[in-house]
Amino acid sequence: MIIFLSWIRATFLSVLDGIAKFAFFLLILLVVLVIIDLARGDGLPGDMVLALDLRDSIADSDASPSTLLAPRRLTVMDVVLGLDAAGRDDRVKGALVRLGNGALSSAQGQEIAAAFHRFRQRGKFVIAQASAFYGAGLGDYVAASAADQIWVQPKSDFSVSGVGGGEVFLRGLFDKIGAVPQIAKRAEYKSAADMYMERQMTPADREQLTALMQSVYDSGVADIATARHLKPALVRQALDASPQFSEDARNARLIDRIGYDDQAKGAALARAGAGAKEVKLADYQGAIEPVFTDANIAIVEAAGEIRDGTAKNSLLGGTSGIASDDLSDAIRQAAKDKGIRAIVLRVDSPGGSVSASDQILHAVKAAQTAGKPVVVSMGSVAASGGYYISASANRIVAEPATITGSIGVLTGKVSFGKSIGLVGVGADQVAVGRNTLMDSPLAPFTDEQWANVNHQADVIYDDFTRKVAAGRKLPLEKVREAAKGRVWSGSDAKAHGLVDSLGGFWTAANQAATLGKVPLDSMVFKVYPAPTGLLGGLRRMMGGIDASLSGLGRVESLLNLPAVRSLEGSVSDFPGMNGRAPVELRATHVPQP
Repeated sequence: MIIFLSWIRATFLSVLDGIAKFAFFLLILLVVLVIIDLARGDGLPGDMVLALDLRDSIADSDASPSTLLAPRRLTVMDVVLGLDAAGRDDRVKGALVRLGNGALSSAQGQEIAAAFHRFRQRGKFVIAQASAFYGAGLGDYVAASAADQIWVQPKSDFSVSGVGGGEVFLRGLFDKIGAVPQIAKRAEYKSAADMYMERQMTPADREQLTALMQSVYDSGVADIATARHLKPALVRQALDASPQFSEDARNARLIDRIGYDDQAKGAALARAGAGAKEVKLADYQGAIEPVFTDANIAIVEAAGEIRDGTAKNSLLGGTSGIASDDLSDAIRQAAKDKGIRAIVLRVDSPGGSVSASDQILHAVKAAQTAGKPVVVSMGSVAASGGYYISASANRIVAEPATITGSIGVLTGKVSFGKSIGLVGVGADQVAVGRNTLMDSPLAPFTDEQWANVNHQADVIYDDFTRKVAAGRKLPLEKVREAAKGRVWSGSDAKAHGLVDSLGGFWTAANQAATLGKVPLDSMVFKVYPAPTGLLGGLRRMMGGIDASLSGLGRVESLLNLPAVRSLEGSVSDFPGMNGRAPVELRATHVPQP
């Protein structure tokens, strides 16, 4: 026994010694990094052109949990805030942007185009270069149209033409294998579960998607016409000629130059002046990012699907999306900060859990009660639960192509009890309690249980519409007419009173500043949630190291969800395979134009 206790003591001391050594190493590392920072300044060249690569899909904001080891992904908000800072930096002469793979939604294209315009208004230039414009959607080209020049490789595709897509329906397959879908929706336009319940697009779904696509197309054409100094009719005519070659697009005045990436880079550096260097936008931001600021406007970022709980951050990462505990805490932190005069809540979410959405909405209301105005800036999608958490804001701002609304509810399951018998699998169940196995995927709901499910949907839907009516200060009947689970473009949502203004982040920020009595030229932002403590300090420092070392040294589908995700997803994603899907405010099958 004495030997065992001695072994325990030695092991414990060894572990403590290892922890102490690791802590000492981190301390030394921090000291060295601080010395390096003090010695080098920000490490950026005297004249530079920012390099921005938008050829891969890009998140609206940094929805991934904080990590020390994983590199930070470029986001739409990085572009917006980074170009604003660069616009006020005399060393930055312009930007070189690579795009064309169809990675941007129309709303993202509009937000980034506005950032380019703001950047250029400060005397900077933007050159956009594409190997080709592969995507049929408008997002990439709307962004590129805001540049001084658009370059495209010779004899390459210019496929930009409009918006469209399709859906896959599984009801016929379910009928063949004896699977029983039972999903209650409120109301007729709530189409996220139609892929399980229907054999083809419902008239209501076709109606809403046609209207949505037309609105997005019209706003995209208007943006392009204004930026390219063309009449809208000529833009439509040029787009209708796609797919075409880059030379054809140049003849139609949709692009400016035929050239390769190195030629566009050479033109950008020559325009910036002798000795100018290319610097990645991410490296630029990492070098100039202040650690301490006297912030007066909070930016709270909410990107991804909404779920209950926390992201459980660690050195290696955690779960992405909107975790209700984390986002609620971020809103509360912003509300408690005495220097913060107003909050911009940036929302890019198709929704998710009812309870999580309600928790977040409660935090928003508490911030308003504490005297902090809240202005919502909507990204590509702020629908269903994404709209729910926005409903009480003092002001709601959306891009014309933002997908919003979808004020509705889904709940139910697909039961596969008969299906598994087709492959020789048997199953049986035992339970104590009348409805203990109500959510089991092995048997359909009884009539009584189905009535219970529909009652839940009715109660949640009624509560949702009442909260929208109260938050938007609209008559309940007007809200119910615009609800019914229907998705709207930002333009159409404004016409129905669901959105106050059309525009991007800076429109929302200006309104927040006005409500918070902050002069527009004195706005200083602080982003929530932000890494804190040792992890946050190390991550910020690692960003600075990356910047200093650098200084030294496909087809877009409007409905990219059912047609692709239903084929890529596993059977475990079906409602009911893990029990009944909870009552949800979700619009995951809305288009991403």
